[in-house]
Amino acid sequence: MSQPALYSIIEKKALHELLETFRQCIGLSVQVLDENGEILDSLGQTHRYCEIFKRYLPPKDSCIKIHSNASKLAMSLGEAYIFSCHSNLNHIVFPLANHNTLLGSILAGPFLMDEPDSLLLSDIAGKYGIPTIPTLEMYEEANTLPVFLPAKVTHISRLLYYMCSGLITDNKHQFIMNHNKLYQQSEINESIQTYKASSLINTRSYPYEKEKALVTKLKTGDTATAKSLLNDLLGYVFFAEGSNLQIVKSRAMELSSLLSRAAIEGGATSDSVLRVNNQFLKDLQSIQSLDDLCYRLQENIDVFTECMFDYIPSRGNEIIKRAIRYISGNYSQNLTLEDLAEHVNLNPSYFSSLFKQSTGSSFREYLNMVRIEESKRLLANTDYSIIDISLAVGFEDQSYFSKVFKKYTGLTPKQFR
Repeated sequence: MSQPALYSIIEKKALHELLETFRQCIGLSVQVLDENGEILDSLGQTHRYCEIFKRYLPPKDSCIKIHSNASKLAMSLGEAYIFSCHSNLNHIVFPLANHNTLLGSILAGPFLMDEPDSLLLSDIAGKYGIPTIPTLEMYEEANTLPVFLPAKVTHISRLLYYMCSGLITDNKHQFIMNHNKLYQQSEINESIQTYKASSLINTRSYPYEKEKALVTKLKTGDTATAKSLLNDLLGYVFFAEGSNLQIVKSRAMELSSLLSRAAIEGGATSDSVLRVNNQFLKDLQSIQSLDDLCYRLQENIDVFTECMFDYIPSRGNEIIKRAIRYISGNYSQNLTLEDLAEHVNLNPSYFSSLFKQSTGSSFREYLNMVRIEESKRLLANTDYSIIDISLAVGFEDQSYFSKVFKKYTGLTPKQFR
């Protein structure tokens, strides 16, 4: 008989030893399941509670079936999955996959997250027709099950993830991608619901202010906020255009061009950005799902950000990234070169030279650029007075603000508005 597919990827003995360590430390029984939910290896005894209950469980509601379904759901979520079985016992399942194909899973449990409840057991007995004596035996056995508070269960599930995600080379990358895709789609769905609920639903125009903010955040290396803004814009596209893949692809090309221009303006070389954008346009032809399309576009933010920083000398790369992120979060304050140098633990004179060498701009020039970008957004989308806007973005003097604004845009703040 041929060995299970899982053991052609992972050595059985090594996996057994790893899970035995987990069992001894945590105090939970562990099973290795194949892709169909069948047991390949078992560490720890089957609990007496389960032995009694299984006598009354209909074949259509088998443990194998629920374990298999939980494994598939965990793979789609991109993380360890905590679930309750038919008898209300808790388990944690971690799927093992290769090239997004489920090969098997690790099942830890059973356990409880609260003390046994006699009323709950009577409900289970009624549902599955369990006689009184076996029900009383189950209640007695339930008191010997391990009990973990929900917070500890979360930590146990994370531990299982950290232990097992690297067992298959493709597994961790696929899990991270699945998890990120799910998070992105939740953000897009929230955006769609916001636009649907808007009182201006019939007159709602394209949110150019968010597009401008996206450009600013990309230039300053704030990838987390840039991704949220991108997902909001994608939510608007779905709200306004529906789920037509070809139409969304057209909008995706426009957004990719916007991101590429922002990257070039942020200091990336034209040839590196054009290579990324051309590859995206090629990949676009083979993308067949909206989820993949949205995720591929989100990946461009990371790639374009790297393009903006890949020319930074390696010794200063992380330092300058930290500095730029700090500027992005504190530009509205009275920020000085000395403050920033202290934040990255460097001598101000050396830091000033490194910053200029790395970004092509002095600290003051870069700070003013960030402030002017934010002031442009406020001028275009709010009724705030010019003096209030100058103060909001970090300029203490309105006349100096106007002077700097004209230097960067060719217009006064009043003319721009």
